[in-house]
Amino acid sequence: MKQQPSRLKYKKYHKPSSSSLFLNEQKNIIPIKGQLALKALENKRINYNQLEACRKSVKRMLKKNGLVFLRIFTYHSITKKPLASRMGKGKGTHNMWIAPIRKGQIICEVLVFFLNKINISEKALKSGGTKLPLKTSIVFNLY
Repeated sequence: MKQQPSRLKYKKYHKPSSSSLFLNEQKNIIPIKGQLALKALENKRINYNQLEACRKSVKRMLKKNGLVFLRIFTYHSITKKPLASRMGKGKGTHNMWIAPIRKGQIICEVLVFFLNKINISEKALKSGGTKLPLKTSIVFNLY
């Protein structure tokens, strides 16, 4: 998976404020590509390592029975100053990439090839949800 955006207008942005995270997500609330999805029940920030651990865990349990689609991307850069530095001297250097997650947003989806493997994909999404630092639930869309 791609870790960072290929190009940005500016190198460093402001941190996403915590007040903007308290809004309910209205766009990504139902699965589009798959039958099952992992839905966030809290507002949090997810970094790339957590997202990749979730994806690997789900993929490992699914094996060749389905596909995993990630609906979020770590597009926001967080900067950090060194520990023993004095005040001033500008903003710190880049530290990590994060994705701000709002309550109700879909994090990843699973497309299952065989309908009798739905219970395996449900277990896979539960194991992937444990890798994330927020509460999650599983959403069904059996069309």
